[in-house]
Amino acid sequence: MPEARPTASAPERPAVVAVVGPTATGKSDLAVELALALDGEVVNADASQLYRGMDVGTAKLAVPERRGVPHHLLDVLDVREEARVAAYQRAARAALADVVGRGRTAVLVGGSGLYVRAALDELAFPATDPAVRARLEAELEAAGPGGEALLRARLAATDPAAEAAITRGNVRRVVRALEVVEVTGRPFSASMPERRYSPAVAGLGRVVQLGLRADREVLRERIAARVAAMERAGLVAEVERLAAHGLREGPTASRALGYAQLLDALDGRCTVEQALEATVHGTRRYARRQLSWFGADPRVRWLDTDALVAGGGRAAVLATALAALA
Repeated sequence: MPEARPTASAPERPAVVAVVGPTATGKSDLAVELALALDGEVVNADASQLYRGMDVGTAKLAVPERRGVPHHLLDVLDVREEARVAAYQRAARAALADVVGRGRTAVLVGGSGLYVRAALDELAFPATDPAVRARLEAELEAAGPGGEALLRARLAATDPAAEAAITRGNVRRVVRALEVVEVTGRPFSASMPERRYSPAVAGLGRVVQLGLRADREVLRERIAARVAAMERAGLVAEVERLAAHGLREGPTASRALGYAQLLDALDGRCTVEQALEATVHGTRRYARRQLSWFGADPRVRWLDTDALVAGGGRAAVLATALAALA
């Protein structure tokens, strides 16, 4: 595909384009197409793709699929390391500034809503207390399967807005919210991101967010097909290999969709087939949460990818995305 260059009569090229939305809607592919069309580089905003070796289960583009477009913040963590939003924020903003500073367009892509917001929006990080966090984590572990419900009930009593905003299954976020309430005496919700670009990002130039969405039933089937394709591509072997390198000890990577379920299978708590089915159901729930998260942001310009693909394929998606940047 020939590279499209802005002309004197064309609208100002955005400094930053964010491609967001539910999983399995084609965000990574569109990000590459946009980078080629806008003389840009891609910056990752998928928390699981930060990890080296987590390739098949995160649908990370292989090097040939990146088509020569530089990608930033892929493969920067070992699976035993914890992914921290504050650290990601610093790295992402540095990457965005670097790309734009070299006269190129930064294409931020990912479905991890908090990471997208951390990169783009005003988001402060309250003080931490390792001792308080350790105690809360010990309580969580001691409570067993009911640990999340126990801590959620406590958070709902002290900061109902935060409890309602944290997605089910995100126990680390619940622990963090309780830690902030205890350490600062202020609600965790007071530090949650506002829908306003940070001065560091706004100062780079125009920012545009494009959201990809699909028909719900089509997306359900696409997710099932994607997990099946991941199995054929070696997902089980990937989890086995990472488990030998400390995946179980990773506080973040071990909980990623697909990886957590297959670790259960490897440890005898279920079969591989049951783990894959649980991955499908978990990914469908996650896609609904992603749509709710991004759907609440009025700045996102939505593209209905199913209709576009049916009407003209990937070229139609790219043409509509470029038109939405005007």
